[in-house]
Amino acid sequence: MTSLGPAFSSFYLHVYSDGCRSSLWPRLLLPFWFWFAEHAIQVRASHQHFHPHSIKIPGDITLGGLFPIHARGPHGVNCGELKKEKGIHRMEAMLYALDQINSDPGLLPNITLGARILDTCSRDTYALEQSLTFVQALIQKDMSDVRCSNGETPIIRKPERVVGVIGASASSVSIMVANILRLFEIPQVSYASTAPELSDNNRYDFFSRVVPPDSYQAQAMLDIVKALGWNYVSTLASEGNYGESGVEAFMQISREAGGVCIAQSVKIPREPTVGEFDKIIKRLMETSNARGVIIFANEDDIKCVLEAAGRANLTGHFLFVGSDSWGAKSSPIAELEDVAEGAVTILPKRASIDGKERIGQDSSYEQEGKVQFVIDAVYAVAHALHNMHQNLCPNSHGVCSNMDPVEGRLLLDYIRSVNFNGSAGMSVLFNENGDAPGRYDIFQFQNTNRSHHGYQVIGQWTNNLRLNLDEMQWSGGDSSVPESVCSFPCKSGERKKMVKGVPCCWHCELCDGYQYQLDDFTCENCPSDMRPSPNRTACHPTPIIKLEWNSPWALVPASLAMFGILATSIVVITFIRFNDTPIVRASGRELSYVLLTGIFLIYLITFLMIAEPGVVVCAFRRLLLGLGMAITYSAMLTKTNRIYRIFEQGKKSVSPPKFISPTSQLLITFILISVQVLGVFVWFALVPPHTIIDYEELHPTNPDLARGILKCDMSDLSIICCLSYSILLMVTCTVYAVKSRGVPETFNEAKPIGFTMYTTCIVWLAFVPIFFGTAQSTEKMFIQTATLTVSMSLSASVSLGMLYIPKVYIIIIHPEQNVQKRKRSFKV
Repeated sequence: MTSLGPAFSSFYLHVYSDGCRSSLWPRLLLPFWFWFAEHAIQVRASHQHFHPHSIKIPGDITLGGLFPIHARGPHGVNCGELKKEKGIHRMEAMLYALDQINSDPGLLPNITLGARILDTCSRDTYALEQSLTFVQALIQKDMSDVRCSNGETPIIRKPERVVGVIGASASSVSIMVANILRLFEIPQVSYASTAPELSDNNRYDFFSRVVPPDSYQAQAMLDIVKALGWNYVSTLASEGNYGESGVEAFMQISREAGGVCIAQSVKIPREPTVGEFDKIIKRLMETSNARGVIIFANEDDIKCVLEAAGRANLTGHFLFVGSDSWGAKSSPIAELEDVAEGAVTILPKRASIDGKERIGQDSSYEQEGKVQFVIDAVYAVAHALHNMHQNLCPNSHGVCSNMDPVEGRLLLDYIRSVNFNGSAGMSVLFNENGDAPGRYDIFQFQNTNRSHHGYQVIGQWTNNLRLNLDEMQWSGGDSSVPESVCSFPCKSGERKKMVKGVPCCWHCELCDGYQYQLDDFTCENCPSDMRPSPNRTACHPTPIIKLEWNSPWALVPASLAMFGILATSIVVITFIRFNDTPIVRASGRELSYVLLTGIFLIYLITFLMIAEPGVVVCAFRRLLLGLGMAITYSAMLTKTNRIYRIFEQGKKSVSPPKFISPTSQLLITFILISVQVLGVFVWFALVPPHTIIDYEELHPTNPDLARGILKCDMSDLSIICCLSYSILLMVTCTVYAVKSRGVPETFNEAKPIGFTMYTTCIVWLAFVPIFFGTAQSTEKMFIQTATLTVSMSLSASVSLGMLYIPKVYIIIIHPEQNVQKRKRSFKV
C-alpha cells in the first residue's frame, strides 16, 4: 500500500463508548488499525448512531468532513459497499489539503488544522444522524446523575468544537445536514452539491460551495442544446434533490429563454427495478422525434438507462446530454460504449492535482473529478480563518481569545469574502448566495474506432458557450449533427400552424391560391396586380397580355373583315362607276352610299378591336363600335319607313306622303345617326377614353396562369349600351319590314331589306348567349372580342349580300337588264 501522507501518521480512530472508558480499548485498537489499513480506511458505524466511528485529526481548530465512504446499503441497512472514487479519493483529498496547509508557513502560521471526518453512506437521513457529532460540543448536557457500574463518576471527554464542515457530496445530504448546521451557526462548504435549491440564502444561509450550482449547469446544457440546433428534448432525472432540482432548473430556464420544448419529463424512482428502466425507454419513444435526452441522474441510474436502450435495440437513437454526475466517468458506460457514443457531458472545469498520491495497489485509476474541489473547499475555510486571525489576533501566535471559540456567523462572512487561486490555478470565490462561478468543460464520448474510445473535450462554458462542432462525432462516426426536433422546417411557401400548447411543434400548410409566405406563420394574398412566385416566398408582377394579331381569335375576325371591306369597296366602286344607271338610281343612291359607309365602318371596327389599346384606339372604338351599325340601320329604317308610308298613304289618297324625297331621307337618316354620335360624345365628356389593365378577368385558380389584360375602359355593360341604340334601330327596322311584307316584289327593296333584317336578328340573337355565356371563361376577352367582331361582320355581310351583291351582279354580268322599268301607279 502506498503512503497516504503525513496526516495518516497523526490521526487515530476515536471511538466513543457509553461514558466509561473500557480497559480493553488498547487491545481492540491494534487489530482494528490493521483491518482499517487493509481496507483503505474503511470505517463502519457499528456502534450507536450518535457515537459513530470517525476519523479524527487533532488540531488547534477542527474542521468537520462529510464523505460517502460507503454506498447506500440495501433495504434496511444504512451502508453498503465501499466507494473508492467518490469516497476514499475525496476523503484523501481533504487529508492532503490539511497536510499542505499545516506545512505552509504563510497560511495560518502557528495554527494547526484538525479534522473530524464522518461517513454519510450516501444516505441523507443517516448523514443527519452522523452530523450530530459536529454539534455535540454546543449542546449542554446535565451528567450529574451519571455513574459508572462501580459507582465512580465517569470520565467524560468534552467533544471538540467543529468550526466548519467540508461537505457533503450529494445535494440531498447537504440539504439535510445544512438544516441542522445553520441552527448552530456552523458554516458548511460543499465540494460537490450542485442543487439549485441550495442557492436560497434565506433557507441555507450557512451553506457555500466551491462548485457552481445546477442552475449554471442547466444554462450551459440549454446553450449546448441550442447550439446543436435542437428544440425538442426529453428530461430524465433520478428522484431526489440533485436530479429533480437540476431538471426543474433546466425546464425553468428553457421556458424563460424560449426555443426549446420538453417532450417528456421522466423521473427515475429511488430504488428502481430493471423493468422500470425498460418502461422509461418505452415512454421516451412515445415522442421519438425528441432524440435529445437531458439527464440528471446518478451513475448507477445512467448505466441502467444505457442498458435498457441497448436492450430495446435503440443504440444510436438517443442523444444524451449528461450533467456533471456523468461527467467524464468510465463506470456508467463500461461495456456500453456503443450506446453511449455521441453523449455530450458537462463537468465543472477541473485539473488533476500534482503531488496527490494514489490510493490502492492498482495504479491504473484516474484522479476522481471532485478531488480539486475538495481541496479548494478546505483551502477556502483555511483562507477565511487566516484572514479572521489576522484581523482578530494581529499580534498573537496561535489562536487568541477573540477566536476562542470561533464565531460561526463571522467566519461565514470571511468565507464569502475569500478570493484566491485554487488548486487548479483558477480563482476560488463566492457570490452573495455562496455559489461559485460557473466554469465547465464540455465533453463528448467518442468511438474513433473499435479499439479506441474516450471522452474528448469539445468546448467550454463560462457564462457563455464555446463549442467546437467540427470536433464532434456521433453514432457510426457521423460528423453531421443529428436532429432532435418536434417538427421539421416547412418548405418554401408553407406556413407553420402551431400545435396548441407546444410552441416547438407545428404542421406545415401550403400557402394556396394567390397567397405568398409573409413570414413563418402567415400567408398573405398578393396585391391584385401581382401573383406569387413559384416557391411562394414573394410576389411578382402579373404578366400583361393583349389580343395579338397572330392569335386565332384575331385571325378569323380579321379575315372576315378584310373580305367584307374588299366586297364593300367593289360595290362602292361599281355604284360610283355606274352611278346614273337605272338600277343604281332605283336603289336610292344617296341612302345607298350612306348605308355602304355604315357597312364599311362595321367591318373596320374589327381592326380597332384587335389593335393594341391606347387612348386614340379606345376613342375610335367608342365612336365606331355603334356608329357603323347606327348608320346602316338608320338608312335601312328610313328606307323601310318610306316604303311603308308610301303604301299606307296610297291606300288612303293618291297624293304622296311627306318627306319621301332623297333630301328628306338623308335628313331623317342623319337625325337618327346624330343620336348615337351625341351619346358617344357625352360619354367622352363624362369618362375620357383610357386604357386599363384588368387583373380579374384572367384570374384562374392556378396563379401561374394569371395574366393582366391590357384593354380599353369598356366593360361588357358599356359595350351593350353602345350597341343598344343600333339594336333598337334594327328591331324597329325589322318591324317595318314585317309590315311592308305585302309590298309588290318588284317595288324597290322591301323584300331584300326584310330578309336582311330577319337574318340579322338571328345573328344577334345567337351573339347574346355566346357573349354573356363566356363571362367566366379564362379566355373571356378573346372569345367576346371574336364573337362581337364576327357577329358584326356577319350582319354587315348579310346587308351587303342581300341588298347590293345582286345589283352589282346585274350591273356587271347582265348589263342588258340595267334598263328603265315602267313606272307603276301608286295604287295597284
